[in-house]
Amino acid sequence: MHSLKVLILEDHPFQLMALHQMLNANGVFDVLVAESVAAAMQMLERRGPVDVAICDLYMDGPDGLALIRYLAQNRLAAAVIVLSDAEPALLDNIAELAPQLGLRLLGCVQKPASGALLHRLLSDYMERIGEPPAPEATARIFELNRLSPEQLAHSRGQWKVRYQPKVDKEGILLGVEASVRWQHPTLGSLTPGQFFVALQGAGLLEMLTWHVLEKAVALSAAIRLEDRRPMPVAVNLPTPSLLDDTFAERLRAMLLQHRLPASALTLELAESHCADLDAVHLQRLADLRQLGCKLCLDGFGRGAANLRQLFDLPLSEVKLPGEFVRGMAEDGKKAAVVASALILARRSALDVVVEDVDTLADWHAAQGLGGSCLQGGFIAWPMSGGELLQWIDAREPSTNGQQGVA
Repeated sequence: MHSLKVLILEDHPFQLMALHQMLNANGVFDVLVAESVAAAMQMLERRGPVDVAICDLYMDGPDGLALIRYLAQNRLAAAVIVLSDAEPALLDNIAELAPQLGLRLLGCVQKPASGALLHRLLSDYMERIGEPPAPEATARIFELNRLSPEQLAHSRGQWKVRYQPKVDKEGILLGVEASVRWQHPTLGSLTPGQFFVALQGAGLLEMLTWHVLEKAVALSAAIRLEDRRPMPVAVNLPTPSLLDDTFAERLRAMLLQHRLPASALTLELAESHCADLDAVHLQRLADLRQLGCKLCLDGFGRGAANLRQLFDLPLSEVKLPGEFVRGMAEDGKKAAVVASALILARRSALDVVVEDVDTLADWHAAQGLGGSCLQGGFIAWPMSGGELLQWIDAREPSTNGQQGVA
């Protein structure tokens, strides 16, 4: 089930974490989580459509049924699983509504959810995944997959790098994370989840990686923080890049070209990929650390990496998912999980980044962790290099950034 992408809408933090762990146990690691319909919509906007949405029906404010309608209207999911203690008559109505909206209802699950039942529903879906008509977002992916490698490579000018600021608990800029969007002339703005597979199949993932690195390194060298240091930048590192024995040397040459110290560049490794790392990968990571780059484990605590793997990786920081922080003040068990993760990271001399800080409540909860680097929509959404310069100037008029960054 590694290929499945799943959204969980659940406003009870403990049950949300339990569902997340059940999905991980079933081999599903591409998981989006939200505690409200608004947060779910924001997550889908950033991360693109999902295969399956697991929706709690009864919530404060807009409920799960509102999200189901939103998913259907915007073609953001192919199937749905309903979590509820609702009366049978209501569940029957949902069972009739979902197909009318173009969604497949995989089942209605009583809370708390059973891992065995969730496994059966997802397994049945995987066996029949080709039957429903592809939603518009999936059709976009199919259209990209029909393009030749030459056509895909020619689209490089449409790959736009975006930067999301990271700040300390006082709001002072610490750096940015670089991500990429494909600004397609007819399909619109495409998220990485919509085009990574096509590029990887065409052998162009390396080209995309270097495209993002080139833009990010140039921007880092062009913008200085108040203490005149180059602005730190983080870039996602796909694990296939680690099989290239020339990667570290090519990166060294790029850094020298831009006169940028390697310490200004952080390479992020998704925790969901850690189980696939072997001795060659680990040696390549050690080479990058020896070069002076920082290494970040993205998605720390989601369960894909065991403790031995964590200690084997030459990390400098970890990124804590925002869903672990939300509701922490009201949930003692969640607070204990977060505290344990932070203690482990700090005893390992690792810096901690908290991502997905999208609301004022998230901001207050994350600030309470102390000394963390914070990132999310409450601070700023991803933006172009030019927009980033304007954002910096508006917050810190004394910052001396060079204009013309793209």
